[in-house]
Amino acid sequence: MRKNKFSLLLASVTLLSVIICWTAVQPHSQAAQPNRRPAMNNPASAAANEFGFALFDQLHRQAAGKNVFLSPLSIATALTMAYNGAAGTTQQAMARTLKFGGASLNDLNQANAELLAQLKGADPKIELTVANSLWARRGVRFKEDFLARNRQFFQAEVTALDFASPTALNTINGWVNQNTKGKIPKIIDRINGQQVLFLINAVYFKGQWQKRFDAKLTRNEPFHLLGGQQKQLPMMSQAGTYQYLRSEKFQAVSLPYGQGGASLYLFLPDANTSLAEFLKGLNYQNWQQWLGSFRSTPGDVKLPRFKLDYESNLNNALKALGMEIAFQTGRADFSGMRAERDLFISEVLHKAVAEVNEEGTEASAATSVGMSVTSMRPVQQRFNFVADRPFLMAICNQQTGAILFLGAVLDPK
Repeated sequence: MRKNKFSLLLASVTLLSVIICWTAVQPHSQAAQPNRRPAMNNPASAAANEFGFALFDQLHRQAAGKNVFLSPLSIATALTMAYNGAAGTTQQAMARTLKFGGASLNDLNQANAELLAQLKGADPKIELTVANSLWARRGVRFKEDFLARNRQFFQAEVTALDFASPTALNTINGWVNQNTKGKIPKIIDRINGQQVLFLINAVYFKGQWQKRFDAKLTRNEPFHLLGGQQKQLPMMSQAGTYQYLRSEKFQAVSLPYGQGGASLYLFLPDANTSLAEFLKGLNYQNWQQWLGSFRSTPGDVKLPRFKLDYESNLNNALKALGMEIAFQTGRADFSGMRAERDLFISEVLHKAVAEVNEEGTEASAATSVGMSVTSMRPVQQRFNFVADRPFLMAICNQQTGAILFLGAVLDPK
């Protein structure tokens, strides 16, 4: 890459490691049918967004003042592939956690297939790829209908691999590296003797701003960190007419990519409040209301040029959201994957990276409760949006409403 040539990228990977547990099998009841359907045309997109906000809340609480950045789409997709092999009370717990509502397994899979198709090629100036793969330990038999559903609805590559081979690790990480364009070189460090299946999703996004920032206008200015400290960051500036929202305690602006197929939403709490207070109200219902309240408004926008690099083990957050049984040996029921009920999820890992600069970006979204769905103030004639303190970012696909990336930026690098 030439000097002074900015790259615009966002990538994420989610991995589920499923391992064998040779414990006594206890009988489980059949899964109850969920009793409601997400209020969106595509239930897969609606469920992923609703689940994403709940997971984001858990991770932000655990982060202790650090950046949080994830892809709700990536995590939800990987877990949905695993859901195709769940049964009994494990299936019920996963359905509740993943906000599947009343969707049957077939309807859910169809919705995911439609979502993946809609995300492809919607905007020629935006590169968005979603790739899935299953890596099975050679010699361990999995039910063909489980594998077939993942091939059919998720376009997943299914590979039987000798996990004992010294090349197995490089093979799996090589797939990750290839499908994130080298931005995430690896997702796993080792393969232990119990692991028998890896389910992996990779998302890659690259988009040019509809209106690029002029690099000549970028200036080093202070960014106000938590605790009152400051750091100098290159602040990008531009003026124009934007989709804008003004509430009692925050303002938000939408910056479109390409031909408008995706947008970066930025939510900035007022100086007399905080991002932590704003995030108390981050939920799917507020998000939907806010998106309907943006109005075309002239103004000035200033935000930092920065990079994010995030990595997290999601086990504890998913357990807190109600999925604990899926991680428990002897209780987890993944008999939809193989006849023997000897599987459980050992770990769910997630990595995400982003770069935001004058030419483009990739990121994620937010909402409020402390300031709740408060009454919106009339927009002033011209707004001034200066992201010089912690803010929320979200990259949203406009056609489907799917939140591709979501992040709390407290300390941009």
